[in-house]
Amino acid sequence: MTMLSDKVNLVSFIDSAVHAALSEPPRGHLGASQIGNECERALWYSFRWASYKQFSGRMLILFNRGHEEEARFIRWLTMAGMTVTSVDNKGNQFSFSEDSTGGHFGGSIDGFGYGIPGDESTQFLLEFKTSGAKAFKQLEKSGIEKSKPYHYFQVQIYMHWAGLKRALYMVVNKDDDRLYTEIVNYDEKVAERLIAKAQRIVKSQNTPAGISEKPDWYKCKLCDFHALCHGRGKESTDCAGALLGIQSLPDVNCRTCLHSTPELTPDADGKARWSCAKWECDIPIKGQREGCIEHRYIPSLIPWAAQIDADEDGNIIYEMKGDSHQPFINGSSSQDKQVPFYASKELQAINPLLIGDSNIQKLREQFNAECVPVEAMQLVDIMDEDVPW
Repeated sequence: MTMLSDKVNLVSFIDSAVHAALSEPPRGHLGASQIGNECERALWYSFRWASYKQFSGRMLILFNRGHEEEARFIRWLTMAGMTVTSVDNKGNQFSFSEDSTGGHFGGSIDGFGYGIPGDESTQFLLEFKTSGAKAFKQLEKSGIEKSKPYHYFQVQIYMHWAGLKRALYMVVNKDDDRLYTEIVNYDEKVAERLIAKAQRIVKSQNTPAGISEKPDWYKCKLCDFHALCHGRGKESTDCAGALLGIQSLPDVNCRTCLHSTPELTPDADGKARWSCAKWECDIPIKGQREGCIEHRYIPSLIPWAAQIDADEDGNIIYEMKGDSHQPFINGSSSQDKQVPFYASKELQAINPLLIGDSNIQKLREQFNAECVPVEAMQLVDIMDEDVPW
């Protein structure tokens, strides 16, 4: 009989399997669950797919637990005498989107319910969450608006879309299964501010202002977009003396390309759409993720350089900020040999301090070489006689 070795880490196999099964591409819309973020730059980065964080299997299991708990919430409410509807007549989760943004701002709700004791005739929007013990204690003390503003704003916009005046917010403590419930009343002014905020994010063709210009501020340090947001033209240190690296550039896809636009009129099926000025067509969601060779960064996404011109071939001409004033082109060609050109993926890979470096330029020209990320390189064993210099 073959025994499972006690040295086999089965958790790692589960982690890999979960990652393969539950990993998803970035969401196509600006989500109602995000709109509470006070930093509009972070929201814009997310909507534009500037950087997509790949979660571990453990984190995906954690997120999945929240979805799995929804059935338990519904069962508890039904047992307590409420009538709950969690899917539409096609068996799908209820979803909404904002018409004034062309459908680019939206979200899905957990359901609707009737029969809350003392208010049996009112239809409630239902929102279910899970929580750790520390956050749960704070929620009990301060309520949703103060302790969970993201959730509060999410519920407000859902009530606005659903045309309801009240919501039941329900949370389970993952440590001891205690429940927290709160009735949230609709605030029209709050909902209108959130919609105006979403409109600004969707309509903006350039990077909005962030909530701070200090890279060592605690909220910025915790942000997923910290590496993109705080642009520097050279290595520097923060106030504590910690090294701050060169600003990185966003992922290369249609949404970070200056040719693309989120249209404010949906397609024939009522779905949000993006268009491409270069190819004069709408871009399907798969195409948005892949991008094309004509990708040109939105200029505000390259903070360590300033756009100075553009040529008739669609190439964008920049000049490095700081002392060097080194010109370069984001594009496929250059009319001046003294001005190097780089495809967007090369700009993403190269250290900005090496742009225009004569040795790198010789290698690119002699071997038709490209700049690639370090992780894309495969290290191989070679003999001395294989090296051509």
